[in-house]
Amino acid sequence: MHAPITIAENEVQVTAVRAQGAGGQNVNKVSSAIHLRFDIPASSLPEGIKERLLALRDSRITQAGVLVLKAQQHRTQDMNRLDAFARLHELVNSVATPPRVRRATQPTRASKQRRLESKTQRSEIKAGRGKVIDQ
Repeated sequence: MHAPITIAENEVQVTAVRAQGAGGQNVNKVSSAIHLRFDIPASSLPEGIKERLLALRDSRITQAGVLVLKAQQHRTQDMNRLDAFARLHELVNSVATPPRVRRATQPTRASKQRRLESKTQRSEIKAGRGKVIDQ
């Protein structure tokens, strides 16, 4: 496995917004949530990784190819910023390794023989389930 990919901070746009949900009186005063925007086509990532990122069926990636992450898990802005960057790196590193090429294989002669024998056996079992005729 190769080293994880690093992303320069100047390629990422980070803005602080007010968090949603419970938080008491503090939630109306403090902008602790983080919106992280990462423009995939304009980034310095290798072309293969850009293509695999854009091919993801992810609702956080816009039509223009901008990845938008919102981090509001923690109470502080710094922790949310770290969380957003960690999630960005996790997403990029998940597509860092190219998928393995699938090669079609043929079944072996022995496996074909076993399959036909089991079909014959099953056929005999089912044939024996007919009505019993007295003579």
